[in-house]
Amino acid sequence: MSAWTLQPIGVIESCFKEKFAIPRQPGLCPSAEATLILQPPFDQADTVRGLEQFSHVWLMFIFHETAAQGWRPTVRPPKLGGNQRVGVFATRSTFRPNPIGLSVAKLAGIDTRDGVRIHLEGADLLDGTPVVDLKPYLGYADALPTASNGYADAGEAPLPVRFSLEADAELAQLDLAYPKLRALINEVLAQDPRPGYADDPEREYGMALYRFNIKWRCDAAGALVTAIRAL
Repeated sequence: MSAWTLQPIGVIESCFKEKFAIPRQPGLCPSAEATLILQPPFDQADTVRGLEQFSHVWLMFIFHETAAQGWRPTVRPPKLGGNQRVGVFATRSTFRPNPIGLSVAKLAGIDTRDGVRIHLEGADLLDGTPVVDLKPYLGYADALPTASNGYADAGEAPLPVRFSLEADAELAQLDLAYPKLRALINEVLAQDPRPGYADDPEREYGMALYRFNIKWRCDAAGALVTAIRAL
């Protein structure tokens, strides 16, 4: 079979600055903001004419941070605790023969005043992700409510999230500049981004959102955000 070369149409600017803590599926964190910046020669208003009529879009992108690690015939899905292996084509793992991802996001706006910037909400994309295609989402064809989810069925209850007094005070100071930060932290931690085998109540984690390192840990009551530090 012939090999094909894909040319990125643009790059993502995202609130997620590292792979850790990115939601495992799109749409789980509606407060997550991203912008697709189209690159020449695709950065002209004609390429997105009519796109504003749709509420959501499909994004095809490159797993650029893990592509160099190659593919694996079997992987350990987080949904199975990170200990059980299944075939790579039975997962959405990044370690694929072709490092291509597929994500759906809410279309929040399109700015064509200087190039083309497509504003997105609920995207699960890392900052700097190359995007190779963009398509409108069609609710009557793309949504299949009776589809089976296999082992990936969403059965777990959300992880409770609370904030220390210090973190609360820091968020209050940031509210004007980052009004969605508190909601974003809540949504990300509710998905419990820890590895499936992690169960150490003394361990402190950090995750990079916007320009901040969010410090948190887990105990019997759920996730506790302890501090918010500038990166």
